[in-house]
Amino acid sequence: MNNVPRTWLLAGWFAAVTVIVTWSAVMDAKLSTSALLLVVGVAPAAVAVLLGIGGPPPTVAEILHSVNAKASRR
Repeated sequence: MNNVPRTWLLAGWFAAVTVIVTWSAVMDAKLSTSALLLVVGVAPAAVAVLLGIGGPPPTVAEILHSVNAKASRR
């Protein structure tokens, strides 16, 4: 998974959601069912994109260094 670009993963996710929603429409599902499938399918990808926008998380060394610096000030 590390060798696959994130854009490909995201595009594949949206393609799968599109196929599922289209299939539900072809099977004469109610509009609310198709809309629910769309929301349930898009929500995890949207959360992943929002989390990916932020900066990288701090390393363990950075966390430990900040704790040691605060403790030595007292």
